[in-house]
Amino acid sequence: MHQDITENALYMSYREFSGRFSSINNKQKALKIPCQFCRVWHILVFELFTVGVKGDKQKDIKEASFLRYQMKKYYLDASIWIDLYENRKGFNNEPLGDFAWKLFGLIKASKNKLVISDFLVRELESNYSIEEINGMIKPFEDIIERVFVTKKQKDEAKILAQERSLPPGDVLHSILARDNNLILITRDKHFVQLTDISRSYKPEEII
Repeated sequence: MHQDITENALYMSYREFSGRFSSINNKQKALKIPCQFCRVWHILVFELFTVGVKGDKQKDIKEASFLRYQMKKYYLDASIWIDLYENRKGFNNEPLGDFAWKLFGLIKASKNKLVISDFLVRELESNYSIEEINGMIKPFEDIIERVFVTKKQKDEAKILAQERSLPPGDVLHSILARDNNLILITRDKHFVQLTDISRSYKPEEII
C-alpha cells in the first residue's frame, strides 16, 4: 500500500513539474519553481526504491545501487519518452507509462546517465512544442548527457536502411547507441533487425 502511494506521488510530481516548467514564460519563475520540484521529485525517487528500509540498511542499498549501475548510459527512443509523458497503455492494456517511469526512476536513483540526441529531440518536436520537451527533460537534467549526430553516422544509417528496408531513423538510433556505448531502450520491432549494430531492450526487461 505504501509503495502504491509513493509510486502515484512520484508520477504525479513528474507530471506537475514537467507541466509547470513547460508553461512558465517568466525567467525568474523558471529559475525558482523547477528547483523546488526537482528536490521533491528526487526525494520521491529515492523513497520508492527504499520503501520499508531505514538507517544503515537504506544507506547500504543506496551504495549497492550505485555500484551495480555505475556509469551506465541509457538511450531511450522517443516512444519511451512519450509513454512516460502521456502515461500510455499498450494495445493489450499493458501499463507502458508505468514501465517507462519506473525505468526513468531507476536510472535517476542509480545516478546513471540519461542520454538524449539532437535527432531524438527533433522526433519529439513532431508531437510537442519545445517548451513541452524542456518540461519532459527538466526533472532529469542532473543526469542528462547530450550527443550529436555526425554526417558519417547519417550516411551509414541511410545505406543500412536501404539495404534492410528499415526506417533510417531507427537505424540512426542504433548507430548512436553503438558509437556512444549506450544501452538502447525501445519497443520498436524494427530494432530486432539491428542487433548486430546495437542490442535493444524494453523498459520492463531492465526494471
